[in-house]
Amino acid sequence: MPLSNPVREALSAGRFCYVVELVASQLTREAKLLQVASELAQIPQVVGAGITSYAGGAMGHDPIRVGTAARARGLMPSIHITCVNKDRFTIRRELEDLNALGIQNVFAITGDYPKGVDHLKNPVPYDFDSVQLVELLAEMREAGMPFYVSVAVSPFKYTEPDCRYQYLKLEKKIRAGADYAITQLGYDSRKFRELKRYLDERGLKTPVLGNVYVLPAKAAERMSKGEPPGCWVAPELVERIQEETTASTDKGVAARLERAARMVAIVRGLGYAGAYIGGDHQAARVRWIVKRSEEIAHRWEEFAEEISYGAKGGYYLYETPPAPPKKRTIWVRLADIAEPANWPGPLRSVLAVISRWVAKRPKLAAAVEKAELAFKEPVFGCHACGNCVLGLMEYVCPMTCPKNLRNGPCGGPFNGMCEVLPDRPCIWVDVFERAKAANRIDELSVYIPPRNRALEGTSSYINYLLKLDSRPGNSQPLIKITVPPPKAPLAPSPENAKPAVPVSN
Repeated sequence: MPLSNPVREALSAGRFCYVVELVASQLTREAKLLQVASELAQIPQVVGAGITSYAGGAMGHDPIRVGTAARARGLMPSIHITCVNKDRFTIRRELEDLNALGIQNVFAITGDYPKGVDHLKNPVPYDFDSVQLVELLAEMREAGMPFYVSVAVSPFKYTEPDCRYQYLKLEKKIRAGADYAITQLGYDSRKFRELKRYLDERGLKTPVLGNVYVLPAKAAERMSKGEPPGCWVAPELVERIQEETTASTDKGVAARLERAARMVAIVRGLGYAGAYIGGDHQAARVRWIVKRSEEIAHRWEEFAEEISYGAKGGYYLYETPPAPPKKRTIWVRLADIAEPANWPGPLRSVLAVISRWVAKRPKLAAAVEKAELAFKEPVFGCHACGNCVLGLMEYVCPMTCPKNLRNGPCGGPFNGMCEVLPDRPCIWVDVFERAKAANRIDELSVYIPPRNRALEGTSSYINYLLKLDSRPGNSQPLIKITVPPPKAPLAPSPENAKPAVPVSN
């Protein structure tokens, strides 16, 4: 008899529910986490626990082990599966292990870049992005593994490219098979409202849990500087929390619990499916937040006016006039002409015949690849992956993203700047701006499958013309992975990294 899944049951029934985040940090003994799990299991409204992995880019306990033990204590786990430092074999094996253990709930995320690792000297591999991970989960579900999949979205982005792309990527995840979404951490009710309106206008009924983080002063100070990745707290809120901390004998505990209860009331009033509580997993405090939020639920609109800590001059989808598109450069226009997908059908057919002839002559094929790289590397930053999708990404190479993402940015960019290389703009800002200039933002919603690693170092033109590469409409099912893992070891995990505040990315 299959085990019941309280998370699935609550969301399917439309019953407002709570999931509490358990941080599987190396700084916390597993025995302590499991005691907390036992206590949280006694709260009827709490239907599950999110078990973190690589929270804030820091190593922690094995989330599968912790989640399995938490379930044995009566608390249904939702395991955070990240793409950090893993090839596709490792990810699939983790999911098969979860299925063998009877664990259905998976939070599919890209994952924060490991702390203490120099990307330029020792890049950390990301074989999948979060959308591709959801696609794999959907295929495994079709094969009989009953996964229930949650994904992340951050409405708390205050530039047009960052904000718009978060919503575009969420739609990709939903189409790929996500069952529900969880917001990133934020304290801006206007953004909570914006996300709900966006989904409603598109007829997307996917349940969303609002992230309610019980925020202490030190964490608020870090987040005001964009740490951990994807988190941001307005200076005005930082000042208020600092005042609450110094003005009270309990160091601001009561004030932040009250704020959390009010945020629960807000997301409930806006029509969210539940709350994802982080920052404090003490059962007594979680129980208080649940009870208090119910007592004040009717005042949610009042609290929405109060808890609206956004960025000054920040972008709001339904309030900020869109900036005029930038002019398309001559290089982009020329790239449109050079893109094989834009060539006439008869020309592609002729070139396919020639490519088939060239492919049978290794030295000639290698020469073609070298000539291709000589042009594309200085112009586009090409890494010779053999699966070129420049035409789908407005001629920005996905391999220039430190995480090699192909379906949109992670949750880490801070005001348009890269999470991993903070002195450099996120590549997806350029993708969005170019798509906007060409009036083809809608085309950014196309799902791009993972690259075929066997083609690395070969000509992408030949691979495209012979339909060997991995691209929309031409990719093998992810569940049938046949490419062997790389011989080189994956990047070592950072040592002595301090765990940051856990967030979903």
